[in-house]
Amino acid sequence: MTLTIRKIFTTIEEVLVEGSKPADRPVTAVAVAAVLTNPWAGRGFTEDLQPIINEYAPVLGKMMTDRLTSHMKPECIEAYGKCAAVGLDGEIEHGSALIHTLRFGNLFREAAGGTAYLSFTNTRNAAGGLLSLPMTHKTTTGTRSHFLTLNFQIADSPRADEILIAIGAADGGRPHARIGDRFQDMEEMGISRP
Repeated sequence: MTLTIRKIFTTIEEVLVEGSKPADRPVTAVAVAAVLTNPWAGRGFTEDLQPIINEYAPVLGKMMTDRLTSHMKPECIEAYGKCAAVGLDGEIEHGSALIHTLRFGNLFREAAGGTAYLSFTNTRNAAGGLLSLPMTHKTTTGTRSHFLTLNFQIADSPRADEILIAIGAADGGRPHARIGDRFQDMEEMGISRP
């Protein structure tokens, strides 16, 4: 199979005001999405997805990480995540196959200097559907200030026989975050920290 990327989409969001109050500093989020032909669509049920995962995931991971870090320097990344949306002729497992492998995620995690898993969503969407790319802090997943979601749409993607995969990063948490973090709750409730 040959990796066929039809489109690469990049979006940059800068939050300057939240809740009618200016942010102490702007928070920037970047997402890079690749829209590719689903190599499993139309082939019936495929038991072994691994050969294509091994072929596609490292190429996609490197290309997308390079593009994202050209818009946001790795040392500026505080939160990150990923998502996949398979078109109507595919299985959700097809999108999951490409993003839930260390051959894809580790390239981005290492470039960002992260240690936490990449927060994720995987779904089936018609072209133009709203995509939600969740993010958490790159090293401390209990840091609620960095529980973020970047929403975006690509008008013609994914087509029925395509997969859309994306990675995203933010250079800060939510402006005016004030709900504490998971570890404060654990301490207050007498729960041991892992």
